[in-house]
Amino acid sequence: MKKTATIAAAATLLALSLSACGDRDDNNDEGSDDPSTSSAASESATPSEAAEQFPDFKACMVSDSGGFDDKSFNQTSLKGQEDAAAQFGVQTAKVQSDSDTEYADNIDQLIADGCNEITTVGFLLGDATEAAAKKNPKVDFAIVDFGYEKPAANLKGLNYATDQPSFLAGYLAASQSESGFVGTFGGLNIPTVTIFMEGFRLGVEQYNKDNDGDDVTLLGWDGKKGSFTEDFNDKGKGQSVGADLIQQGADILFPVAGPAGLGGLQAAKDAGAKGIWVDTDGYESTEYGDILLTSVVKGLDVSVTEAIKESAEGTFTNEPFSGTLENDGVGLAPFHDFDGSIDQEVKDKLEELKAGIISGDITTS
Repeated sequence: MKKTATIAAAATLLALSLSACGDRDDNNDEGSDDPSTSSAASESATPSEAAEQFPDFKACMVSDSGGFDDKSFNQTSLKGQEDAAAQFGVQTAKVQSDSDTEYADNIDQLIADGCNEITTVGFLLGDATEAAAKKNPKVDFAIVDFGYEKPAANLKGLNYATDQPSFLAGYLAASQSESGFVGTFGGLNIPTVTIFMEGFRLGVEQYNKDNDGDDVTLLGWDGKKGSFTEDFNDKGKGQSVGADLIQQGADILFPVAGPAGLGGLQAAKDAGAKGIWVDTDGYESTEYGDILLTSVVKGLDVSVTEAIKESAEGTFTNEPFSGTLENDGVGLAPFHDFDGSIDQEVKDKLEELKAGIISGDITTS
């Protein structure tokens, strides 16, 4: 299989910056050594003196059980809140969820703390967020990776067409595979996970169509069923699933499993394979940058910051946000260490595919 390396030039791909957080603190109340404070909302630092537009406004956030140091979507969503504090002078607070059973209580805690806007992070908080929005019409709510058919007036879904850049990532992975096998796995079989996997699958298919006789096989997802850890937090499970895909022949892994997916990258590194990360630029946010061809990134931070700004200035609506390749709400991260090893032919093809996705000529889901 012809080896070709990583994708499209950084100038034409989305380059979302990520300020990596420190090691995950087991206690949500920053600076506390008392485990009993693990569910307490943690207050932010004083906002920048240069940004004092909304000093009396309080923007808050609830993570899913992956935590704010997941190297993925919780962490980047939190960056959006931190950017709002720096840019607009809002106060902030956050609660880190340690299990899926805590979501409703954590949201209620922030309401009691006087939050004007609450962002919840992840598909699993959908029901709890909607219930809280209906009970608290004076508080604005935004939720990452979830949408509603008929949202309350104070409830905005922040969604991302991750199938689009995942299609490009699948094409890239197929072009780079030396074994003729690439693999993917998810945390749970839910839409916000499988949208990545399906886009990736169709990208591999596109490569096979464009390169007769040079077929690449995708392991871990067939369009309906596949490999899942059934957990977003257990790195050991991710490593086990990843190792199984590598044993079957995969030399590039695309884990879509939050912190559990880091185990897949570890399996890839141990085996001398490569990986592609999700949600954030993994070269910046994880310790596995040296094996990452690229990352499928979402503009989580930008959309969270904008939702907070709208709420603070009184222009918040329930119109959902949809991040696409066209509006730079999703994209591929730079190729970093692999950039020099990609054939120009592959880079040009990725740009062609990107244009086709934007025009609607190419279907990615």
